[in-house]
Amino acid sequence: MKKCVWIIIILILIAAIFVARKKQPALSAAPEKKIMFYRNPMNPEVTSPVPMKDSMGMDYVPVYSEGEKEQATEPGVYINPEKQQLIGIKKSLVEKRRLIDQINTVGTVAYDTDLYVAQQEYLEILKLNQADNNLISASERKLYLMGMSRDQIKQLAEQGKSEENLYLPENGEKVWIYLSIHEYQIGLVHQDEVINVKTAAAPGETFQGKISSISPVLDQNTRAIQVRAEVANPGHRLKPQMFVDVKIDIDLGIKLAVPVTAVVYTGERNVVYVAGQDGYFAAREIKVGAKTEDYYEILSGLKEGEEVVTAGNFFVDSESNLKAATPSTGSGQVPATDSGANQ
Repeated sequence: MKKCVWIIIILILIAAIFVARKKQPALSAAPEKKIMFYRNPMNPEVTSPVPMKDSMGMDYVPVYSEGEKEQATEPGVYINPEKQQLIGIKKSLVEKRRLIDQINTVGTVAYDTDLYVAQQEYLEILKLNQADNNLISASERKLYLMGMSRDQIKQLAEQGKSEENLYLPENGEKVWIYLSIHEYQIGLVHQDEVINVKTAAAPGETFQGKISSISPVLDQNTRAIQVRAEVANPGHRLKPQMFVDVKIDIDLGIKLAVPVTAVVYTGERNVVYVAGQDGYFAAREIKVGAKTEDYYEILSGLKEGEEVVTAGNFFVDSESNLKAATPSTGSGQVPATDSGANQ
């Protein structure tokens, strides 16, 4: 009797399990993601239809299609927050800012008797009743090659008087400062640019003036051009042939920029490490423009609002190289190892 009861109970349980399974909806298979293409981890604009590595040995990142939306696996390397804090990783936003470049050079207070004599000769030619136009043009060209601008030559003709402060400035009269600008800085300097002058003979004082002319000829020995500036000389402190230090602040305007510490030069290109989500860092090749003391102008490769590594980027670079040397698995993501934690 008991045996029959147990058999009935077992049959009832089997029937109940069968009914429950019939009612349970079948689990739909997860749709398989299709790889659309592969993206260069350092330059997202470069893609490939097949898997490959970039010139640094890093795997291209697969970009998947899910419905109508593309999704890319997170490129770069993963560094957990604790390790980021330990190695001192710091980040900064890519943003537009006013860039001020600075040129520091040396100059001398003019004692230019040659230019004074050339001015005198030009004025004497103009006084001739039947002055030869060719002679006038030759004299003007001589003044131009000696550093005078065309506007200054015209003004000299109108005034009819040579600039005596070229060799013996009077008390309170402005003086001429001759300064050298290196070849790579020529494009930054313009007429009417403000300059600040200091000299050891007047410690703590700054004399201000403006650039009045820029020589059209580059010195083949020094690879520099001569710039003439007219500077106020209160107290007659600046003496002819005195050496001076000159500073010129160049306003480059509003530019997209990153701190100079964010840029790693590999020997062939400039690279930054962009901070992604959830602790991932991706290498990105960029093109830079003007460089100031603290910032690089960004010409391409970054967008405003992105975040880049400004401290600890060499550690991120080493982790990235380690990942590139490690065989990738699955999606190509390789978490950062602990090999650099104690470095």
